[in-house]
Amino acid sequence: MAASPSTARAINDRLALRLLQQEGPLTAGQLKELTGLSRPTVADLVERLTAAGLIEVAGEARAQRRGPNAKLYGIVAGRAHLAALDVRTEGVALVVSDLVGGVLAEASLPIADDTGTGPAVEQAVSLVERTAKEAGADRLHTVGIGAPGLIDPATGELRDSTSLPEWHRRLVAALQERLPGARVSVENETNLAALAEQRDGSARDRDTFVLLWLGHGTGAAVILDGALRRGASGGTGEIGFLPVPGTRGLPSATDCAGGFHSLAGAAAVATLAREYGVVLPASGSDPEAAGAVRAAVSGPESAAHTRFLDTLADRVAVGVASVVALLDPGCVVLGGEIGQAGGEALASRVHDRLTAMSPLPVEVRPGALGGGAVLRGALLTARDHAQDELFGAPGH
Repeated sequence: MAASPSTARAINDRLALRLLQQEGPLTAGQLKELTGLSRPTVADLVERLTAAGLIEVAGEARAQRRGPNAKLYGIVAGRAHLAALDVRTEGVALVVSDLVGGVLAEASLPIADDTGTGPAVEQAVSLVERTAKEAGADRLHTVGIGAPGLIDPATGELRDSTSLPEWHRRLVAALQERLPGARVSVENETNLAALAEQRDGSARDRDTFVLLWLGHGTGAAVILDGALRRGASGGTGEIGFLPVPGTRGLPSATDCAGGFHSLAGAAAVATLAREYGVVLPASGSDPEAAGAVRAAVSGPESAAHTRFLDTLADRVAVGVASVVALLDPGCVVLGGEIGQAGGEALASRVHDRLTAMSPLPVEVRPGALGGGAVLRGALLTARDHAQDELFGAPGH
């Protein structure tokens, strides 16, 4: 059945807007070439999208022939303002952007362990309000949040967890109350990191892969055939609870001590570094564990550095081997601050061990975005949600 004229217009509009998002400002001639639409159809959609306030003249393209330069059309970046938050146990990082993802303001705030739930929520919400004001945003259209823990697939809410601060769960409701009209959504931090690595990082050429998060905690995100898999309860990738050899016990339903986390979490990596005598730089922005890994990779070659990296690779490979055996993803990205700090030196060591342990072929790649992947993923998700809503308006 042929599409109705209004449906065809909507499809063409969204196609043009997506191209402008991906490519930046384009001329009508370039839109015609990229979309395959006729010149009159492109002229109509340009007029329609301009009237809707979604695109505007963004400059002129230099002509290769005599005559006036062609107008460049781009998305109206100021049509909506977005916020992205990376919520950790120790604080919040935040960016505010325009509709095309251009960062307008950034901020971060440490929140101490002994801060009460109410004060912690107030500090975080006030940070969002102040930063939005600094960015010139009268209101926020969409807010994307990345947080540790399980997201209920039925409600989209962060599930209660005894291991995480209560203010994490309260924050979403507080933002919805204090930011009227804003769409607020929360996603597991590792899932967002995987989406960011797929769009802008190490997995741009993969539609099936697993991201192993190596940071303060451990986690995994599973993308199969281009789709993020969350599981029946939202718990896909809770690899910290994976029972593995080499620990002093087994994990429990409320504590991942004894699971893979005990081998590859930041505290375990920092302890391992001290055992091998890896000396951290006198100063640096890395957390202790990531700093130790970076020092071993980039510092002078030594027996201590080699033994430390080899042992760390042994530990990481134990968890990765289980993932590979179950999912056969073909590619594993070592993400988080530790994965990024280890770079190719750690990734190649893990790959060598997997080759000996598993008959299934798998690439092991270092993440390109490190700890910043969560914030990047939250911003990309917020941008997608906002554009899906706004770009659906023309033609309806």
